[in-house]
Amino acid sequence: MAAKQNDAESIFDQITDLPVRKRRGRLKVYVGYAPGVGKTCAMLSDAHEEQKEGIDIVVGYIEHYARPYTAALLEGLELLPYIKISNKESSTKEFDLDQALQRSPDLILLDDLAHTNAAGCRHKKRYQDVEELLRAGIHVYTTMNVQQLESLTDIVYSITGISVDERIPDSVFDSADQVELVDIEPDDLIGRLNRGKIYPEEENTQAHLFTKEKLTALREIALRNTASQLNRIAEQISEQAITKSDTKEHILVCLSSAASNKKVIRTAARMAAAFHGHFTALFVETPEARELTSKNKAELRENLRLAEQMGAQIATMYGDDIPGQIAEYVKTSHVSKIVLGRSPYKRRGLAKSNVMDKLTALLPNIEIYIIPYTQSSLYKRLPFYEKYPMLSLADTIKTIVILAVCTIIGLWFKYLEFREANIITVYILGVLLNAIVTKGRMYSAISSVMSVLVFNYFFTEPYYSLQAYDSGYPVTFLVMLAASFMTSTLTMRVREQARQSAQKAYRTEVLLETSRKLQQAKDSPAIINEMAHQMVKLLDRMVIFYSVDQGVLLAPQFFPKKESAVDPGVYTGGNERAVAEWVYKNNKRAGATTDTFFGAKCLYHAVRGGDQVLAVAAIVMDEEEPLEVFENSLMLAMLGECALALEKEKLNERQQEISMQIQQEQLRASLLRSISHDLRTPLTSISGNAGILLGNSEVLNEEQKKGLYTDIYDDSKWLINLVENLLSISRIEGGTLNLNFQAELMEEVISEALLHVNRNSVKHVIQTELDDELMMARMDSRLIVQVLINMIDNAIKYTQDGSHITISARHERHIVVVEISDDGPGISSEEVKVRLFEMFYTADNIHGDGRRGLGLGLSLCKSIVNAHGGTIGVKDNVPKGTIFYFTLQAEEVNVHE
Repeated sequence: MAAKQNDAESIFDQITDLPVRKRRGRLKVYVGYAPGVGKTCAMLSDAHEEQKEGIDIVVGYIEHYARPYTAALLEGLELLPYIKISNKESSTKEFDLDQALQRSPDLILLDDLAHTNAAGCRHKKRYQDVEELLRAGIHVYTTMNVQQLESLTDIVYSITGISVDERIPDSVFDSADQVELVDIEPDDLIGRLNRGKIYPEEENTQAHLFTKEKLTALREIALRNTASQLNRIAEQISEQAITKSDTKEHILVCLSSAASNKKVIRTAARMAAAFHGHFTALFVETPEARELTSKNKAELRENLRLAEQMGAQIATMYGDDIPGQIAEYVKTSHVSKIVLGRSPYKRRGLAKSNVMDKLTALLPNIEIYIIPYTQSSLYKRLPFYEKYPMLSLADTIKTIVILAVCTIIGLWFKYLEFREANIITVYILGVLLNAIVTKGRMYSAISSVMSVLVFNYFFTEPYYSLQAYDSGYPVTFLVMLAASFMTSTLTMRVREQARQSAQKAYRTEVLLETSRKLQQAKDSPAIINEMAHQMVKLLDRMVIFYSVDQGVLLAPQFFPKKESAVDPGVYTGGNERAVAEWVYKNNKRAGATTDTFFGAKCLYHAVRGGDQVLAVAAIVMDEEEPLEVFENSLMLAMLGECALALEKEKLNERQQEISMQIQQEQLRASLLRSISHDLRTPLTSISGNAGILLGNSEVLNEEQKKGLYTDIYDDSKWLINLVENLLSISRIEGGTLNLNFQAELMEEVISEALLHVNRNSVKHVIQTELDDELMMARMDSRLIVQVLINMIDNAIKYTQDGSHITISARHERHIVVVEISDDGPGISSEEVKVRLFEMFYTADNIHGDGRRGLGLGLSLCKSIVNAHGGTIGVKDNVPKGTIFYFTLQAEEVNVHE
């Protein structure tokens, strides 16, 4: 039966349909010091008590080893069906994580926290399944033995002689909300084993562990670690944990590609936990690091991963002087303690002095802890770099040509009777040049040896022979060979340092450029686009980004590397999309080179802002080498920058929404205030006049009735104009007003507007002045008519009877300027002129409330004119009065004969 995780559709459906809980679940760990102490029984007994309280409990996975009393405790509890993982040789039963998430009980029971899942499961380790259950809000009870803690591996091995393969990071144990030690006397435990209550006799493979001395030591370790964890939990509850960063110790461990480095890392992690200090793992990349074998590279990655699991912050430095680089980092990062590993085997010959001795001289005030380790002699003698360098035809030709040129120059010097020292200098110069233009140490060594042999053959007596008669020649040859070797070695070292410096400068430049470009990006798509291109530039790999919108992962965006012909769809299929969904929902990295969905073709990282995932970035790792340490650190820093930029953009968008809501609320409040104040008068007038006509029409003469009808008409017309203005403004501001631009005669537009102005226009002198009767402008005529009506009505309203109102239009280059001027009292305040076109703004007037208005007419005029691409304004009329003006795009008149 195939594993569920191999079915793309099922993965996607299972991940997207999971129930969502907001609160994180709680973890309780039952700890024992050896198998058989009763951890599983204690967990099942507590589960029965919880079930009596009405808690929904499911047994996820229990390994009872055919023990009758364990099987009896399972009765009455719901058992979750196991998932069957099949391979070519056998099939195994595993915990079904997806079904547990779908079932979503209050509490789930899982035996053996350190268990390694079979290939085909989502996670490599069961503790990762537990973490996902906790993030889903499900409480978990689980069991483990104390020797399965990662930091205690070496201590347990020294006691029992057994290397524990299934381990968990200390951070998982430290994050437990409750720890219960299941204890039993060692003698009683040995008795259980002898009676066959722990393992059946045919399966008892750990009998050598069950000695009183070993069990007593393990019991002591379990008691000490459980007490330490309980103390941490108590400190967290009482909020008495150490919080001042300046009082904390800073522990530094040095990383290498040695398998024994794991012991050093675990020791440093225990020290950091004991001192409540910061923990940093430093890797110094030397020129030889490029020549590491694939096995050593894998060991280095394992050590880096172990350091991360133990809570270390990874740092990387470049340089050939390892002690000097460590000392420089210690001084700048305020490290208080250094933890190093040291082999008991002595170095042979004239080897370099020990790293510890150099560090002691460079850092006399820093505590240095040396952790001894042993390793097999076979491993000890193996080099960390490739044993057999690859030959290159191009480099071979370069070496031969340089050697030939040096020989020709030497023969010329001989012809000129120069001394042999000059010829030796030429060959040394050739070795130096060869080290510059070729790759690898082999060609430098060949060039050095061949230079000595050629010099002996052509320039020492007897000539054209490898023999040498002069007793001083052997010394000359040795000095020449030593000088050649030293010159080539130094040249290669300088070249490698230059390469490292250039690489570091390039990567730093990419990081700085990323920060600058992210700051200049205008919106979220631009931020993701810039970020992806910078990642491609740094990693030289295809990058895929999944944006997030309203809690949904959007379609992937592809950013291939240069000259890439790979089909992007290969990396966004059902399985790959499911991994991206999982990363988004769980806020954890997954995919290639991780322990979650490790069969994926991409490495997925969450671009997180706090606890919120803003995007998911995928780096294509298919048939590619894993990321280097420094590359990975830079990539994480860049993703952090991207998260900050996206978070800032979301905050800006939120602020704009809030600002818009505030403006809308202010607009609504102003409108309601204006309507409640200004509409009361016309509505009261209409109601009152209508009441008079209804109740007293018999006693009123025709002239009085006509006056009342006129007042009702005027007030109704005012209300109609108000509603039209409000509707026009809402359509323009909302972008729903469709403009119909055509060339129109200004004379006809002005004449149409005069037909609809206030009836009080008869009390004023209104005239029109046009430079050209055929003057045309590009406009939506119905809206410009409304602009003219509002401006003319405004002039009628705010000028005295008998005033002169002039409507003029003239050409100015490619625009038409329309002016409405009057000889009224004018506008004396400059502030009023500036604010006159604002919505709901009404200028004070000397007539009190004799003239009512909402301040919408001129605001509507401004919106219409701006929609036409014109300008609007107000200025003083000389000698008195006011001029309102606006501009329109002029149109040419085509006369067809």
